[in-house]
Amino acid sequence: MLGEYRIAGRRAAEIAASVERAVGAGELQPGQLLPPMRELAVCLGVNPNTVAAAYRTLRERGVIETAGRRGSRVRSRPATTGREQARLDVPPGVRDLSDGNPDPALLPPLAPALAAAAEEGDLHKVLYGDEPVEPRLARLARAGFDADGVPDGPLAVVSGALDAVERVLAAHLRPGDTVAVEDPGWGRTLDLVPALGLRTAPVGVDDEGPLADDVRRALTGGARALIVTDRVQNPVGASVSATRARALRAVLRDHPQTVLIEDDHGHGIVDLPLCPLAGVTRHWAFVRSVAKAYGPDLRLALLTGDAVTVDRVRGRHRLGPGWVSLLLQRAVVRLWEDGAVDGAGVAAAYRARRDLLIGALAERGVEAHGVSGMNVWVPVPDETGVVARLLHAGWAVAPGARFRMSAPPGVRITVSTLGAAEAGPLADAVAAALGPAPARSYV
Repeated sequence: MLGEYRIAGRRAAEIAASVERAVGAGELQPGQLLPPMRELAVCLGVNPNTVAAAYRTLRERGVIETAGRRGSRVRSRPATTGREQARLDVPPGVRDLSDGNPDPALLPPLAPALAAAAEEGDLHKVLYGDEPVEPRLARLARAGFDADGVPDGPLAVVSGALDAVERVLAAHLRPGDTVAVEDPGWGRTLDLVPALGLRTAPVGVDDEGPLADDVRRALTGGARALIVTDRVQNPVGASVSATRARALRAVLRDHPQTVLIEDDHGHGIVDLPLCPLAGVTRHWAFVRSVAKAYGPDLRLALLTGDAVTVDRVRGRHRLGPGWVSLLLQRAVVRLWEDGAVDGAGVAAAYRARRDLLIGALAERGVEAHGVSGMNVWVPVPDETGVVARLLHAGWAVAPGARFRMSAPPGVRITVSTLGAAEAGPLADAVAAALGPAPARSYV
């Protein structure tokens, strides 16, 4: 079953370390079946409970997965192997449209806001035990949530959207629980869930957001949490419509114990209305980060939710980093108050670039998607071949494998810096890389 490799150890920690060491060295391959616990216990001369404890540790670390009577296998993508390793090496002279970054020209200068925040910090030193949330930031955030129909709730400040997702999941779930996630979806979320020892249940996505029937199937099947990207979904650019929001709320009403996490990381660069789902379930969290509008290095996100969820997040946060720097919080206040970003203008710029490429692809008979954000998703029959042919033609795009589990293949094209003169040649290259093909769909 394991070829030449022999699992060793007498204690649970030693057995788990033996397996993890073999996975890291490539001696145990992704998908490889491990021995049944009782069989391995006999081989090692230990109690079956010892092997069970070792396997449990490996599951919690995201090294293996267990599927009931089908046994335990090395994860097809171990949690320690991030999807970012699928990133392309872009040769010199190739136009890089694979990185998912915002247009630097549309980001505001940070020096004035940081200098003002630092000057304020010099006058009023931040000390241990001070309030962890800047009051002006809390007021601005709450006003924004109210304007968008997000239910009232306490506020926490964390280090980015993914930090918020991790903290909420850790506050409510235990290793082995299942989380319903978008597929295609944000690659780092798809890595984070198994890294926490949790299982993923894929949910299909179209231009209007997660498919209600898929969400119902996942929750009926035992998923304890659901992560939804409200707008600027990565990689397909979906935005939850009012119609889809009603359908999803109806599903969630039938599963009120679901932990709902909504990610609005596209706030500030999107011109589509927010249709929040929060308030239907007992436990919910709504996350709004500032990285896309003000710059990826501003590691700050605002989290609101039900009292229990936010209290748990705050409590655990106090035991670790303690708080997000008040310097950064005050800088964000300055950026907001000064109107450093023309949100409507940024959204319009990204929309124009998306529409230009999607239109050019449509003229060439190529299906593409992207109703919000800075990316366009193109369904393809063979990711590897298309990515390689485009690279040869001078264009680097991201392979869809970084963003999907069971969804059909595709490629993600970041259009944030795409020039008007580039859309036609890029569309020609994509059409040539695809070749004649029937209609494709990512659902």
